[in-house]
Amino acid sequence: MSDRFFSLTRPALDRLVVVAVLATALMTAAQAQPASAPAGGIASICPKGVVAGSRCVSGRDSAGAFYWLVVPANWNGTLVVHAHGGPEFGRLRVKRPVEDLQRWSIWTRAGFAYAGTGYHQTGVAVASAAQDIERVRRVFVAAFGAPSRTILHGNSWGASVAAKAAELFGDGSGNDGKPPYDGVLLTSGVLGGAPKSYDFRLDLRVVYEVVCGNHPLPGELQYPLWQGLPLDIKMTRPELAARVNECTGVDLKPEARSASQQRNLETVTRVIRIPERTLISHLEWATRGLQDIVFTRLGGRNPFGNEGVRYVGSADDDALNASVARYRADPAAQAAFAVDADLQGRIAVPVLTLHAIDDPTAFVELESTFRDTMTRGGSADRLVQVFSDDHEHSYLADAEYVAVMRSLLAWVERGEKPTPQGVASRCGGLEATFHPATGCRFHPDYRPPPLASRVPPRLQVGLTE
Repeated sequence: MSDRFFSLTRPALDRLVVVAVLATALMTAAQAQPASAPAGGIASICPKGVVAGSRCVSGRDSAGAFYWLVVPANWNGTLVVHAHGGPEFGRLRVKRPVEDLQRWSIWTRAGFAYAGTGYHQTGVAVASAAQDIERVRRVFVAAFGAPSRTILHGNSWGASVAAKAAELFGDGSGNDGKPPYDGVLLTSGVLGGAPKSYDFRLDLRVVYEVVCGNHPLPGELQYPLWQGLPLDIKMTRPELAARVNECTGVDLKPEARSASQQRNLETVTRVIRIPERTLISHLEWATRGLQDIVFTRLGGRNPFGNEGVRYVGSADDDALNASVARYRADPAAQAAFAVDADLQGRIAVPVLTLHAIDDPTAFVELESTFRDTMTRGGSADRLVQVFSDDHEHSYLADAEYVAVMRSLLAWVERGEKPTPQGVASRCGGLEATFHPATGCRFHPDYRPPPLASRVPPRLQVGLTE
């Protein structure tokens, strides 16, 4: 991007961004009509973990997404449509929806029907995945008939997919005027929108490169780190992990690390504020994830910047900040990315979120951003957020999930809006039935701080200084 681009006046840049947003919005709207659902699917043997006596159907929908549908013998009449996290990169995997069904077998064990899709494309394609979610709901209705209630559940990155689906299809268009979803449950959600949910991964790349200098190595092609990885360069997770371990010894016991490895590990994790155990996974996402966003979604344009960001937590913050690479985002790329991945906060049905306070992958501060989004969209009164003293991301506790689901249904069916204390009390009554060893760890009084308290805010791009 030339310097001349950034010398444009604010009105000119505003017009450019508006044009980009409108063009992408038109394309997204045109794509947001789910393909017709196929008539059938194949009656299948239910995977391990699904409650005994269930009826299972698997298949591939009209767009090519693999799916699984389950109706338990003790079905309570409510369908849970599940949006899985990730996203995955590379080829579609037929096993992905099976793995999700097994991980979330709590829904069938608690008497709910289940519909899950593997999505018809990989990568960071939020609106596309939202279409797949609506499509699998229609597949279920075609196979088993309309449920009495339908709850849309999204976990991790899938929470943003579920929220997007609720915004795109929640008005009942094409469904005889009836909203297809009665409520939305979002757990461990990546709910900051674009690019806020992903900015810290650029921060990780630039700080890691100053500390370790091996991704890329000095003798390798030097590329802007916001690219993640150039398309013509291949790197597997084990190859990346080997580099990270060489520099930080993250997979070694502390006593087996060298002094320099321990120092490097502490610097990176303290500045970026991530636990050691997630360093490699975050770096993989900051490699393959950014690569997908930049090249697959945005045609090589850059939606990420770190101008004005001050990194703190190292032994010498002044030296660190003088050394990190600095990038300015392309405002048109940011606008295009936002059309796909941003949320508007316009959800017409009750929304309940659950997030671990010490989530090592999707920071709990993202919930603060989502609350602000729902407020701006006029949906604040339809949002309740609850938090637990858990330290995991992908899965918390059976009793906690059943508690939030039943609390959401009480809100939907009887107008009983949940309170954090009420959800915690409900969970206590479920511990004896659903994995009592995992317990209930709700923290009713917790309120998440702003995302900017954890991820340094960016300068606004596109303005003449």
